[in-house]
Order: sequence, then structure tokens, then C-alpha cells
Amino acid sequence: MNLLLVEDDQMLGESICDGARQSGWNIDYVGDANAARSALVDHAYAAVLLDIGLPGDSGLSVLRSMRGRYDATPVLILTARGQLSERIVGLDAGADDYLVKPFQFDELWARVRSVIRRSQGRVVPVFTYGDIRIDRSKRVVTKAGAEVVLSAHEYRTLLALVERPGHVVTRDHLHDVVYGTSSNVESNTIAVFIHQLRRKLGDDLIRTVHGLGYVIGQPTA
Repeated sequence: MNLLLVEDDQMLGESICDGARQSGWNIDYVGDANAARSALVDHAYAAVLLDIGLPGDSGLSVLRSMRGRYDATPVLILTARGQLSERIVGLDAGADDYLVKPFQFDELWARVRSVIRRSQGRVVPVFTYGDIRIDRSKRVVTKAGAEVVLSAHEYRTLLALVERPGHVVTRDHLHDVVYGTSSNVESNTIAVFIHQLRRKLGDDLIRTVHGLGYVIGQPTA
């Protein structure tokens, strides 16, 4: 399983990474909010260890961006801010757990294991449309029983459409879901992802509503 650590204190970050690897985890390490957003767009993680007090943009903005993109990856907040009000803000923003610095590594890894177990036990609806099945808890898409491999961008595009079956989803919204609201990536890349989804899942799955966006059909019973 891969973890993402977002921590601006390099000494602490390297220490956590060493401990993670000794405990059998693979871990990526970034030091600011922009790098965290990029890593989360490009990779799938079992959990995110997120510092709140980052330089520039805060860790809370990263967390809100994740949840706004339907990214349900478990998030464990690591922070020196131990006040109850701060913990409530983080949990309300979508964090799964909270650990106040300084902490013991044994407790850190126990909490990481705990948030991952809880995420695996969540009851997440499975979307079915014809012979296409999307298991959001496992991030697995199948067609006629065979798994279809999607890129992270294609999967997020599909998930954004699935969240609103029968409703037009604008290109701007899809762009924000895939890349985040602060991205300057050309918006015509969404059309590429739609093309790839049609190629892999069938031309009739997604309809283009010219001038507005895209719509996916209502799910079957």
C-alpha cells in the first residue's frame, strides 16, 4: 500500500518516511499544498498523512479539494494545533482522524491502519448501467464482467458523471473535479477523457450536450 505524506518540516518528514518504510509501507513525500494536489491527481493512495500548517495554502484546502473531487482517500491530519476547535474544523472538512504533534510512531501507524480499515468497511453504492459496473469502494470498473483499466483522470471524470445520473455536468465542473480549481491545464483535455471513456466503455454511455457538457444515463435497478 502507498501512503502520501504532506509535511513542511523536512526533518520530521524524513523521519516519518524512514519509519514508514521500516514498517513496510511505500510512501511519497511532498512539502507543500500544490505538490500535494499534483500527487493526488496523478496517483492513488491508501491514505494521506496531512499537515495543516503548510507554507502558502493550508492543508485544509488540500483536504477540501480532495473531497470536492470525490476523492475518499482516508486522511489523517498531523498538526501541532491541538485545540478542540481546530480538530472540529479538520474533521468537518472531511478528515478521518487527527493526531497532535509530537506523537509516537507506534500510535501513528496504528491510526493509519485504523483509517484504512474503516475506509475499506464503508458501504459505498455500486453504480450499474447496462453491463457496466463501478465499485467505488474498490475503485474498480468492469464491463460485461471484465475489469476495464482507467487512468486516474478518466476514473474521476466517470465518477463525476455517475454522481449526477441524468443531469448535465458542465465541462468546467469536470475540469475542477479532475484537476482542482486552481489548475491552469487546458480544458480541452476533458474531451480527451470522455473520448477514452467511450472507447473503453461504449459510445452510448456518455452523451454530449453541445454548449453545456456531458450526461450519463440513469442507473438501472
